[in-house]
Amino acid sequence: MASAKPAKSKPVKEQSEEFSRINIDDQVETFLASGGKIQEIPLGVSGQVATSGPRHITLGKRHSG
Repeated sequence: MASAKPAKSKPVKEQSEEFSRINIDDQVETFLASGGKIQEIPLGVSGQVATSGPRHITLGKRHSG
């Protein structure tokens, strides 16, 4: 009877100092203290500005002729 090998777990990545929760909180506090404002964007609103332009795909060269 073969013994099953235990599954190896993935190594836990250490959070970089730049992205730690405490550091982000400090950055937000600094931003607000300097007069910055946080704008809440309503659900469903897109940041895409222009949706005009060609909506077709050109697959090859078109020969005029």
